[in-house]
Amino acid sequence: MSSSNIVFRFFGAIWRGLNSLRKILHLFLLLFIFLLFFGVLSGEAPPILPEKAALVIQPNGALVEQLDGDPYDRAIAELMDDAQPQTLVQDVIDALEHASTDDRIAAVHLELSALGSAGLDKLERVAAAIDAFRESGKPVIASADFYMQQGYYLAAHADEVYLNPNGLIFIQGYGSYRTYYKDAIDLVRADWHVFRVGSHKTAYETYTRMDMSPEDRASRSRLLEHLWASYQEDVVTARGLPEGAINDYAQDLVAHVESAGGDLASAARDRGLVDELLGRTELRETMIGHVGPDSDDETTYSSVSMKGYLSQLGLRRASKENSQNVAVVVASGSILDGDQPSGTIGGDSTAALLKRALNDESVKSVVLRVDSGGGSAFASEVIAEEVRALRDAGKPVVASMSSVAASGGYWISMHADQIFATPTTITGSIGVLGMFPTFQRTIAAVGIATDGVGTTPWAGQFRPDREMNDDAKQLFQLLINDSYQDFITAVAESRELDLEFVDEIAQGQIWTGEEAFENGLVDVLGDVDDAIVAAAELAGMEEGDYGQKLIERALSPTEQLIVDMLSTIRIVGIDPAAIVDKPDPFRVFANHLQKMLAHVAQFNDPKGIYANCFCEVE
Repeated sequence: MSSSNIVFRFFGAIWRGLNSLRKILHLFLLLFIFLLFFGVLSGEAPPILPEKAALVIQPNGALVEQLDGDPYDRAIAELMDDAQPQTLVQDVIDALEHASTDDRIAAVHLELSALGSAGLDKLERVAAAIDAFRESGKPVIASADFYMQQGYYLAAHADEVYLNPNGLIFIQGYGSYRTYYKDAIDLVRADWHVFRVGSHKTAYETYTRMDMSPEDRASRSRLLEHLWASYQEDVVTARGLPEGAINDYAQDLVAHVESAGGDLASAARDRGLVDELLGRTELRETMIGHVGPDSDDETTYSSVSMKGYLSQLGLRRASKENSQNVAVVVASGSILDGDQPSGTIGGDSTAALLKRALNDESVKSVVLRVDSGGGSAFASEVIAEEVRALRDAGKPVVASMSSVAASGGYWISMHADQIFATPTTITGSIGVLGMFPTFQRTIAAVGIATDGVGTTPWAGQFRPDREMNDDAKQLFQLLINDSYQDFITAVAESRELDLEFVDEIAQGQIWTGEEAFENGLVDVLGDVDDAIVAAAELAGMEEGDYGQKLIERALSPTEQLIVDMLSTIRIVGIDPAAIVDKPDPFRVFANHLQKMLAHVAQFNDPKGIYANCFCEVE
């Protein structure tokens, strides 16, 4: 059935072509980078961390478990200000943890204006690190020109919270909105064939409806209410606000702004969400009061950026290796067939990482950190095979669920010895679907037809320019039914649950981590640190006797050299992006087109069968 996704493969080929062009353009930058690097080596030494400074944590873009893309390509793109803004959760945690015992760091400044999307689980981990840092007695100061919901969650955990007088705090609650294409598909006379098992498996509905189904609406409403309740409870507790204060602010924002004379910032201050309204000059003066002035500029405060701090200290994310280790393998993003870059889970590439852990004698157990709404069913099973191989070899595996571990994300987790999730993890969605569009009516409308002969009824049947007959539809549905039965059977066996009960809680239904725990789909409610401890205990290792080893795609010596050079260039403050011309309109368009096609290219399962959950919340 490999031809069943020929349409998606076509667009995927275009995407790969654009991606190759981008890599070629990056090569032209390497000579420039080499020149910069050797200029740095021949110049002044990298700056030394001040004796007293504020650690500035300024998360930019989405808060993620793993950065998207090839590390080598991303390092170049970041240098040229051409990378998708993202911030590693673990980078923030590592910086806070190290700074708490670093006498040179007198305070932390959280600048939260640029924080983008972030799952509640990720925010909870960073907030816990902020709380732990505050126990050192050093202050945490939060500021922003504009606080969005995610940024304010972190700000609530600071000692002091400031807002620009011309800014605002916008807390919108949680929502789940999707774009529906049925009328557009009908307009071009395409036939979008969908095959599924699961009364609540609704990922396909964007192609067959123009609105949310009652089942999907009910399931998502329950999920969103749970997340919203958890968000409110965490913020009011951290900030010391009255119960219901956050919901009141969000529900009656217009009334609060009116009572403040139309001033959004004052409305937030009046409701106790911030301590003071400070402009940038006043904020700098406040920070000078905490850590003193900068040695080169007395009008600002002594500081070091998080990226500069981590680079100068040479901190290595999640790697604290020993003679015996708990390996950490991150599986983040959509699950695709084949070899895929970081930020995407490749069936072959992620399986290879698990196999490296299997063959590494220093690795005694493994934590599989999952942050995925699923994807290819075939690729999910390829990864699951390696999880089972680790267990069979006597190396315990603990699955640690991040913000989302649903559908295919649950598939790759279910064979672990233990499954950890947080109460706000989005999981479940146990179900499968298949999609096969045909365009025979589309081409007929412009005077094109397809005809021919074959030796069997199946010859040419899975062409996108031919109508799909009843036998083909029946065959596809049989494959989907079989995949679903395999899925729930594997869940029942691995979780030691009754098959009928699994079928009842499956059907594509989405659960929170807390609900999944109650249903037996999850063993323990805890974060990744808890999972690492559990993995060590399962391997018979005690605290202090083991290290942590991050298993990730290894860079070639040349690639590693380039990444190290880029790190040196960043430390000394050289900005190549200010020297090199910005992308021309063609490159801007090509980058945009590449991102659009990348989504289509994700549908690459060899059989066209997907364990996928569109679980995004806003």
